Amino acid sequence: MTNARPTTSHRRRHVARKPLAAGLGAVGVLAGAWYATATPTTTTTAAAPQLAAVTNTTVNLTAKFPYLSAGYNNTREWTRTATAVAPNGTLRVAWPASDGVHVTPLTAAGRRSGTDTVVKGAKEVGGLVAHNDGFALLTRVSDTNKWKETAAALIRYKNGTQAFRTKLTGTASHDTAPLLDGQLTWNGTKYGTYFVVHGAGGFADGHFGDKLSYVSAKGAKLTGGWSWGCSHNEGIALHAETTGAFTSLCFDDWRSGLFVSTGIGAPDNAPAVQREQCWAGYCGGTFAGRTGDLVKSSTGRYATAFASRGAASAAKNPDDASGRGWTVKPKTSTHQVAVAFLKNRNTPAGKPVYLTSAAGTENVDVHIAPYGKDRLLVSWESLRNAKCSSGTCTGTFTGTHLRLIDWNGALKTPDKVVQARISGDVATLKDGSLTWAYAPVTPSYASALTGASPTTTTLKVARLKP
Repeated sequence: MTNARPTTSHRRRHVARKPLAAGLGAVGVLAGAWYATATPTTTTTAAAPQLAAVTNTTVNLTAKFPYLSAGYNNTREWTRTATAVAPNGTLRVAWPASDGVHVTPLTAAGRRSGTDTVVKGAKEVGGLVAHNDGFALLTRVSDTNKWKETAAALIRYKNGTQAFRTKLTGTASHDTAPLLDGQLTWNGTKYGTYFVVHGAGGFADGHFGDKLSYVSAKGAKLTGGWSWGCSHNEGIALHAETTGAFTSLCFDDWRSGLFVSTGIGAPDNAPAVQREQCWAGYCGGTFAGRTGDLVKSSTGRYATAFASRGAASAAKNPDDASGRGWTVKPKTSTHQVAVAFLKNRNTPAGKPVYLTSAAGTENVDVHIAPYGKDRLLVSWESLRNAKCSSGTCTGTFTGTHLRLIDWNGALKTPDKVVQARISGDVATLKDGSLTWAYAPVTPSYASALTGASPTTTTLKVARLKP
């Protein structure tokens, strides 16, 4: 592992995303609300015979869930919900509220099976693993440091009782976690936690990077990973492996693009998946709350999806004396939906495949998940008549799209526009069905989020059978 150490020439300002607009306790409804009265039309199953209808169950919540967050330039983003399936087939859904992060237990059919576990003091859903006897949550908690920022923590609950709370940043490691944009994975023996960090002393003081830490089943920190990697990290993906380093990806604004960081922390020679202009806010968004995920095939290949503006040109920045900075000129002003493949955990496989191309349409909230034995489900939200500034766009919401592709990126079904939103992690059930939780509202991306988030007291749990 090689640390990507910042130098005095690395002066890009990281504009940190606000964890939640006006705080999680805000209950006021934003003027020019996120929801809209119009709903998109749904294509018939005859038009897409290989893609079943999305079914939904309703779950009543015990607290108000503020379902919007302010992203870069106050862009409206879904507040992340994480859905995870336990080995016995039951589900857990994590969502934030004013009194902490709630973890709701559900049956395999998506119905409430008990009371919420409220993780007090938790500030963000950074990842969730479901166990038969409870769950593990990657989140942020209060801490004492020079920046007065939160610390990253892995918290494990068993049978309703906290089993451990392991802080992953702190004074000794000279770092904080004011936001996570994280991923949490589990291979049956250990957890992998991957998240954004802010240097608080030491060589990285004041800079933003990322950290990968492994934690045992009992909450002990393990060897491996890195303390400082992709810098600044604008998007994180992580996939658990039975042996060796967990497979990981990051969006790096300094080197400008999407990179494979598996086992090496994204040093200067990290393999490039795609060059992108990745200054804060310009990339397509963070995994998994805003864009993409990392999916593995039965043959050991990987696929990831992301919102991309491509690269009309890419070259090393002559003004960066370190020789590590890159300058990328984007190919399009709006983000298009891209899918990239890896031959193995370390090696990209060719150029990304683009699923959209309309110049005036912005595409956000891109996700990918396995669908059956040999297909992939890609989803995104589209905004027509997009107006873009500083890498972010407003526009008229035209629907949530679902499309099936194969492991070469070839179209298997035409787009299906549905009313079920995807606002975070998607879980795969034993029968191959996909399930996720979302706020039952239709979004509007017509303007930035400048006030408190609206709230909901219900979630929908969607299911899509292959």
